[in-house]
Parts: sequence; C-alpha cells; structure tokens
Amino acid sequence: MGIFLWIVIGLIAGAVAHRVLNSRGGFFGSLVVGLIGALVGGKLAEILKLNVTGGFIDQLLLATVGAILLLFIWRKIRG
Repeated sequence: MGIFLWIVIGLIAGAVAHRVLNSRGGFFGSLVVGLIGALVGGKLAEILKLNVTGGFIDQLLLATVGAILLLFIWRKIRG
C-alpha cells in the first residue's frame, strides 16, 4: 500500500475516531491518531488472528477501530 493511501486511511480513521468520541482534532491530529490507530488495529487483528484481506475497506476498518481504542485509552490515562 502506498504512502498516499496510508495518509488517506489515517485521515479518515482519525476523523471518524474524533467524531465517535466527540473529541477535538485538526488535520495533523487526525492524521497522527489515524496512523497510530492503523498500527494498533493491525496488531490487534494479528493477536486475534483475524483474516484480513488487506483491501481498502478492511484497512480502514482496522485503522478506525485502532484509532478509537487509542483515543479511548488516551482519555482514560489523561483523565
């Protein structure tokens, strides 16, 4: 997957996560949350042994779930 596609997925996943958890985040905040969320989601899928084909929708769903989880944990840590 090309870097441009990773950025697009990161932006979408970060924006969705910010919207779901009603938090603030600009362009770069959404990008960072989405990209780290993609790593978290990918690791979670690996641990749970989920069969992911690697398509755009699969990657977007994993990144979004990972971004939501990341923001949720971040909120719990920060209070």
